[in-house]
Amino acid sequence: MEIDIVNRKIGERIKNLRNRNGLTQQELADRTELTKGYISQLEHGIVSPSVVTLLDLIECLGTTPADFFRETKFEQVVYTEEGFFEKLDEEGNSIQWIVPTAQKNRMEPLLVRLEGHKKLSNDLPHEGEEFGYVIQGKIRLHLGSHIHTVKSGESFYYTADRDHYIENATSRPARFIWVSTPPSF
Repeated sequence: MEIDIVNRKIGERIKNLRNRNGLTQQELADRTELTKGYISQLEHGIVSPSVVTLLDLIECLGTTPADFFRETKFEQVVYTEEGFFEKLDEEGNSIQWIVPTAQKNRMEPLLVRLEGHKKLSNDLPHEGEEFGYVIQGKIRLHLGSHIHTVKSGESFYYTADRDHYIENATSRPARFIWVSTPPSF
């Protein structure tokens, strides 16, 4: 039973590489001096190639044995709102983790809704950098003793080596994307 799984995986990889290279089964068969029928059976996991045949196929498909046998893990690229994690703070502000597993990555992107006349908690100096883009409204970014106003359509970027926090001094809610590296939330 175990050999059938291996044959299917080898066949799938050969077929994927053949298609990626724009080759028909006949063209691959001609390049490797095999028959089209053998290539078809191989791609369906019906036959098991010899080591020499497999190495020849791998070479003709423009890859190496190491790359051919490398196990690739699934990498999620797109995240939907259903997977977001939201936290409401004491002030009623919403912080959404828009890449739910980002704390294991180098960046942590958040979608923040800051209510009117509210602020986020003060962040102490830490390693890393932070970036933001204001989608709606206007915020004040407090960096040490300096205050920067950032409006809708503007972005901010700073090293987090001093006390910092964000406030909304207007009566309307503000929304912004906030990315920190390394993750700190």
